[in-house]
Amino acid sequence: MALNEITRAAVLQAVAEYDRLGRDAFLHRYGFGPSRSYLLEIDGKVYDSKAVVGAAHGCLPGRDPLGSDEFSGGKDHAVKLLRSLGFDVVVRAAN
Repeated sequence: MALNEITRAAVLQAVAEYDRLGRDAFLHRYGFGPSRSYLLEIDGKVYDSKAVVGAAHGCLPGRDPLGSDEFSGGKDHAVKLLRSLGFDVVVRAAN
């Protein structure tokens, strides 16, 4: 498993699936809970960043989605990857 293999296209493919399924079904399908700290923001919509990265790994040829226990969603892993691919990641507002 290498997060650096994930491409911008794979992330966008995962986001399209998220939009199709809806948040709850997407998180359930991939075994993730809601984001606690960071959200991927695209065109004014927000997405659970770690779940999108995990699903995006499965969009790569010959790869399976990553589970929530296989990598960190924090600023040094999923957030760093998303930002390196040119995406905006925002800190989740306190409830």
